[in-house]
Amino acid sequence: MKILFSSLFIALTLAATLALADSVKAGDLTIETPWARATPKGSEVGAGYLTIQNDGANADRLTGVTVDFATVQVHEMKLTNGVMQMREISGGLEIPAHKTVTLAPNGDHLMFVGLKHPLAKGETVKATLTFEHAGQIAIDMPVLAVGAMGPGNAHDMKGMKM
Repeated sequence: MKILFSSLFIALTLAATLALADSVKAGDLTIETPWARATPKGSEVGAGYLTIQNDGANADRLTGVTVDFATVQVHEMKLTNGVMQMREISGGLEIPAHKTVTLAPNGDHLMFVGLKHPLAKGETVKATLTFEHAGQIAIDMPVLAVGAMGPGNAHDMKGMKM
């Protein structure tokens, strides 16, 4: 029981440390827990996720994302007439004042199109987010396992380089 408790404590501490270390603040915006999924060899697309918190009195808008390994589109997922549909968000993603917007698996996300190379579990990729008001924000995105649901899952952390 003591070993189980210790293992759980270490896993939770590691997850909390990663979440804190991954936060980037610029003006009223805080970018939290950015990450990407590993891709199978030969895949032409990948996905990235993050949370954007706006503590300001005014809305902002994510107008673009750049990486050196693909073209990036911001996609939304919508259930329409019982069918899940994915499409690119045109005009940017609004980040309302005093709100948090989360890009997560099975929801809105960053779509990496035309991958120049597979994303490998354990590596970290760099991205630059461009906002209408906050400007450009550089972030690091750890790459988790194929099918990962987020950095909070212990199996998604196995093999991560710290």
